[in-house]
Amino acid sequence: MCGRFAAATPPDELARYFAVHEVAEALLEPRYNVAPTDDVAVVVERDTTRRLDVFHWGFVPFWAKDPSVGNRMINARAEGLAESNAFRRAFERRRCIVPADGFYEWRTVPGQRKKQPVYIRRADGEPMAMAGLWEVWTPEGDKAAPLYTCTIVTGDPNELVSPIHDRMPVILPPSAWDAWLDRQNGDLDALQRLLVPAPAEVFSAWSVGTDVNTVGNDGPHLIEPLPEQEQPTLFP
Repeated sequence: MCGRFAAATPPDELARYFAVHEVAEALLEPRYNVAPTDDVAVVVERDTTRRLDVFHWGFVPFWAKDPSVGNRMINARAEGLAESNAFRRAFERRRCIVPADGFYEWRTVPGQRKKQPVYIRRADGEPMAMAGLWEVWTPEGDKAAPLYTCTIVTGDPNELVSPIHDRMPVILPPSAWDAWLDRQNGDLDALQRLLVPAPAEVFSAWSVGTDVNTVGNDGPHLIEPLPEQEQPTLFP
């Protein structure tokens, strides 16, 4: 799964990296401990215009009676998206990219009571393009503004992540961005083939301190490697 990530790259850098045409006025401050139900930056296309926007993390299907259902839909399994009642329509027409500097997973360490948090990022330091889906939910019977929500697509782990966790976010290479974001692209079979583990050699991983376990903690210290003498072996 993907339940926590870092997103500290400035909006102007993200806009250049993802070839964005428009940037939302109200973007987010750097975050090193983004958690479910937070607002997150997304890259979407509307009317062929690529936009850097802000959506709520926690997918709310258009047919939901209550937006709290989104609290349980922070991730969408890559397997079976085309058959999912919750995600099928978004997979067909509302795909996005969720930029991240890296994501956290927790692994069991022999002889250690608490799970060890691990930070996983691209080895070259470039932003990750996590595959996402988005939807618009409109409250019934009132004049409240529509709620734009998203979820992160997860799939099988690569060789780096598999000793840490049995799922990981789908990270799209630049060659897949246009096809994934294109709302006119209805080739679901071809889109499904994009949802594969990114090569392990693209990533680096290291153990970090347990401050990240508390959602209220934030700051660049969360992604700093533990001192070498405190680093549990990632691959026993």
